[in-house]
Amino acid sequence: MQKTRNITLQFLNLWITLLLIWVIANGTLAFDVLITGIVISAAIALAFASFARVYSVIRWSPKVMLYYLMYLAVFLTELTKANLNVMRLVFSPRIDIEPGIVEIKTSLKSPIGRLALANSITLTPGTLVVDIKDDSLFIHWINVSATDPVAATEEISARFEKYLKVVYG
Repeated sequence: MQKTRNITLQFLNLWITLLLIWVIANGTLAFDVLITGIVISAAIALAFASFARVYSVIRWSPKVMLYYLMYLAVFLTELTKANLNVMRLVFSPRIDIEPGIVEIKTSLKSPIGRLALANSITLTPGTLVVDIKDDSLFIHWINVSATDPVAATEEISARFEKYLKVVYG
């Protein structure tokens, strides 16, 4: 009984996640597009629900949805700022950078939460997650401004982690 409940919960979490991605990617709530998204997302979720244990940590609620949207806003803002910064470095006549690898700490416990954090960092130009060990992420940073793990964590991941902690536990 518990296994059936877990697979059902995994299906629902995966289905909602895929449907949200579908709606965002299509940029419309037109009836035909929405119905197509519901059907395709449900088919994919049904096929992969038993493999999607990582999604079982998501507990959808209005608060989680709000924090997810706030995370997306912060991510898009940081993505834009980082792109402009890297563009400035590329077009500068003299590149004045100090690249290096720094360690940051995360308080996220779930694997999917850590994955979302690592992807957020990697997708933001100028930073790249090169390794994860326990609660530490090792980041290649294009212009190291802090080597202390606490300061580096604040500068690189604190903006994302604040919201991801609510979404992924």
